[in-house]
Amino acid sequence: MLDQIITSLLETDLYKFSMGQAIYHQFPSYTTTWSFKCRNKDVHFTDEMVEEIKRQLKLYCDLRFNEGELEYLRNIKWIQDSYVDFLRLWQPRFEDFTITTDAECGLDIETKGTWLNTSMYEIPTLAIVNEVFFRMQYDYNDLLDSFKERLDKKFEDVRNNRFNLGTFSEFGLRRRLSRQAQELAVEKFSHLHDGKDENCKSNFIGTSNVYLAKMFGITPVGTMAHEWIMCTGQGNHKHNPAYSNWYALEAWVREYGVLNGIALTDTITTDCFLRDFQLTYATLFSGVRHDSADPIEWGEKMIAHYKELGIDPMTKTLLFSDSLDFEKAANIAAHFAGKAKVAFGIGTYIANDTKVPALNIVMKTTFCNGQDVAKLSDVDGKGMCKNPEYVDYLKRSISWRMDHE
Repeated sequence: MLDQIITSLLETDLYKFSMGQAIYHQFPSYTTTWSFKCRNKDVHFTDEMVEEIKRQLKLYCDLRFNEGELEYLRNIKWIQDSYVDFLRLWQPRFEDFTITTDAECGLDIETKGTWLNTSMYEIPTLAIVNEVFFRMQYDYNDLLDSFKERLDKKFEDVRNNRFNLGTFSEFGLRRRLSRQAQELAVEKFSHLHDGKDENCKSNFIGTSNVYLAKMFGITPVGTMAHEWIMCTGQGNHKHNPAYSNWYALEAWVREYGVLNGIALTDTITTDCFLRDFQLTYATLFSGVRHDSADPIEWGEKMIAHYKELGIDPMTKTLLFSDSLDFEKAANIAAHFAGKAKVAFGIGTYIANDTKVPALNIVMKTTFCNGQDVAKLSDVDGKGMCKNPEYVDYLKRSISWRMDHE
């Protein structure tokens, strides 16, 4: 048996709280189903791993927020007291989980329940699955040594300006090697936080892991995920799913106004997103996030869109978060220098770079209010839906809108 992996309910990505508050205030009755998928074709979870994952999830479901954690959340400017009071009472439910070996990879996980509950399970579940796999499949200490060696080199490359990343943060919780590894990485890069190293041109602004942000006194980072657009746009059976982005943006502005505003563009393709991201939303949101397709083409498209609306792109942030390493990020930063503000959320490369390949695992919303929902993305392979007929319907809805509106 392994030590407990998730030891605090703060140990999740910040956007789970930003979405969670909006769900609590606006969609408390919504229900969702989430499905686990391992995209690695050569990975198999043993029965022993599956049993350990179950045990770790039971331990996670025994956790509660303490007052120090709630006070930390209360001091985030966009979190309201009503939501903090809800979190004081909230607890994960192991009864919402179904965990079996009925999958090609040997592990199948599904969660069903209120969106308020099931949304919160995604990140801790993936973190548990990752750590159990790497600790039980390999010589963990050997992996950790290779991780530390690569981490030291990354840090020196940034500190010595071999790579000029500008503004970047750590996004690796869901695919980290282990809690220990992510903590080592965030602690090391926190020395580059807010200009602590005057000679370093890159600025490490924080981490998506709220627990580690609190631990190291750095900024927790995150706004919204694909689930927000999928559920607000497709969960209401009366909605035309081709307008998912409009429903999502409208609900977000209703909750936050101009606060906490980085919009995710690729849930049902960026071209469709831009039909709804017109002057009001483009002004209210401080920027946009890239998560699929060619980053340079995407960035140029966003800059052209801002200019067409009469908005100076230098007043907006282009946040890149798709499978980045430092070289890719530095090249993107150099390309957009003087064109727009650029920031990076870098995950697996910081939190799980070892001598063996990282897992490519996800948990995605597959149903909302009993109805299929889907993410199409800007590239094939990143979507996930159990009903091909619904995907076809969604594509036809978008196509009709793009051709006739």
